[in-house]
Amino acid sequence: MHLDPLAIVTAFGLIFLAELPDKTMFASLAMGTRMRPLYVWFGTSAAFAVHVGIAVGAGSLLGMLPGWIVKLVSALMFGFGAFILLRGGGDDEEDAGGRTVTGFWPVFSTAFMAVFISEWGDLTQITTANLAATNGTASTAIGSFIALTSVSALALVAGRFIAKRVPLKTVQRVGGVCMAGLAIWSLVEVFTG
Repeated sequence: MHLDPLAIVTAFGLIFLAELPDKTMFASLAMGTRMRPLYVWFGTSAAFAVHVGIAVGAGSLLGMLPGWIVKLVSALMFGFGAFILLRGGGDDEEDAGGRTVTGFWPVFSTAFMAVFISEWGDLTQITTANLAATNGTASTAIGSFIALTSVSALALVAGRFIAKRVPLKTVQRVGGVCMAGLAIWSLVEVFTG
């Protein structure tokens, strides 16, 4: 297994920026106000591990295709990601409402299921698959997993501060510009590689 530090940092940066304005961050924040934050983090992290595994597996299958097809698909996926982030409309915080859940397993299960269900086909899962196809599976998995769990921890620890001080629209735009740049780069590689 070969680990590429640049691929880890790339995956971390892209996934971190894409996940910040995502509904999962707000779900973690909401669950953290009603449940024990550490238990929530364990549940969300377990769900993210499963999703990263699925995305990396899909990406490794994509990586078996001829190089120009992988680069073209990558360009399209990054372009789609840029469109999603730049189109406007970010996710609004939804109130998790209801009673307080206590105990490790009930909190873990609630957090796991909330993230597991909401992340299917999510931008970060698609981006992880895309990165795994071009940058290697192990490096992408490590960078993506650390980014996802970091955003969850950030939401649990400092979520209210971020929501009040940093406009999510700004985070979306920065992530969208990064994705657009990678889409252009991938397209250039299709025609020059």
